[in-house]
Amino acid sequence: MSLTELTTLEQWEAVLHQTNERPAVILKHSTTCPVSSNAYNEFMSYLQDTPRTDVDYYLVKVIESRPVSNEIAEAIQIKHESPQVLMIDKQANYWNTSHWSVTKAHMAAVLD
Repeated sequence: MSLTELTTLEQWEAVLHQTNERPAVILKHSTTCPVSSNAYNEFMSYLQDTPRTDVDYYLVKVIESRPVSNEIAEAIQIKHESPQVLMIDKQANYWNTSHWSVTKAHMAAVLD
């Protein structure tokens, strides 16, 4: 399963509009945080197994791409947290979790 990094507001806008047709799962990741590093590893472990194929998967590095991270929180009206996994469907928050709740088992239970 491929993971696309979102680095520009234009990329984010395209993803948001595409959620009208196909949901998106986004990991908001801080490259300086140990909790986020753990969440990233859990997310990648989930992707290495057999995740849902009817959604697209994205990564946003919250420090390096702060405008994108902020716009996601504003667009779907959800408090920013990091690490955070969001499932967006029809341009709205469908599901999210953060911090130590970002686990392969939790994602599989909700997303699969």
